[in-house]
Amino acid sequence: MPEQSLPFAIDKDAALEHQLAAQRARRPVDPLLSLVVPVFNEEETIGPFLSTVVPLLERDGIRFEIVFVNDGSLDDTFACLFHRSRADRRLRIVNLSRNFGKEAALTAGIDHARGDILIPMDIDLQDPPELIGSFIARWREGYDIVYGIRTARHTDTRAKRVSAGWFYRVFNSMSPVRIPPNVGDFRLVDRRAVEVLRQLPERNRFMKGLFAWVGFNSVGVPYERPERVAGTSKFNFWRLWNFAIDGLVSFSTAPLRAWFYVGLVIATVAVLYALFIVTRVLIFGVDTPGYASLLIAVLLMGAIQLLSLGIIGEYLGRLFVEVKARPIYVIEGVYEDAPPKPPVT
Repeated sequence: MPEQSLPFAIDKDAALEHQLAAQRARRPVDPLLSLVVPVFNEEETIGPFLSTVVPLLERDGIRFEIVFVNDGSLDDTFACLFHRSRADRRLRIVNLSRNFGKEAALTAGIDHARGDILIPMDIDLQDPPELIGSFIARWREGYDIVYGIRTARHTDTRAKRVSAGWFYRVFNSMSPVRIPPNVGDFRLVDRRAVEVLRQLPERNRFMKGLFAWVGFNSVGVPYERPERVAGTSKFNFWRLWNFAIDGLVSFSTAPLRAWFYVGLVIATVAVLYALFIVTRVLIFGVDTPGYASLLIAVLLMGAIQLLSLGIIGEYLGRLFVEVKARPIYVIEGVYEDAPPKPPVT
């Protein structure tokens, strides 16, 4: 239908404002904020984190809880958190039985948070707590997800910045779910989006993709990423590489489909080359010595087959994990303002 024949002009901004107004009407006046903080060997950063975040939230008059998820730390992280939780009942500790990885720890924190709004953040203060007020302000406008956009990453190496940029471009070109570039887990998530996240059962968790998959109205807030306040990052190049592979394989079948086209192109070239050889021999009588070319073709095809088997193996391995349906995480205990009761004898 031609655009001129429409009885009214399509106004996307008005439609969005209508959606936001409907959500503003249901926002609680005094929401409970849950900060979800996964930790692994972070005893050095607990003190600076709490001394920065707690006064800031108290100054702004925000009701809050901080859900620490101890992901099998090997140092005194749990002891430090437990000591702090005895003095402040707003601190809760979800203690995992071993190290399950950040994505599983973040899932555990989301499952146990009680807030009307959730904000996952790192304990190293590279996610600026000063941004929480801006997140809540945009949430009050009606947005369900408010994510932080890293406009500057001076603390990262050039190689990490370049590889991260390539990852976002490759992921968004291959996956039907688009991830905003330079966006991490630091974001505000409304309770109704949280309830959708809790329904997603996959064991191979790529939380950036899952946050984007749930949809809802989202908006970004730019910020500059500061340096770590203490300690060192637990992510090395190899872990980041595997993390990127997990993200691509979890949200796209394009790598599998690509090898169909690779095989089609190779088969076409092989047929054309075979016709060329037959024509030279039968019509022109030109003998074709082929040891070198044959060896190259065999090695090339062997490499392509092994590479394609590796890609299939990535998907098959994840299918194997999903079929076993093991829990995403195992909880040793949940600790709040009082120590657990002793068992009845």
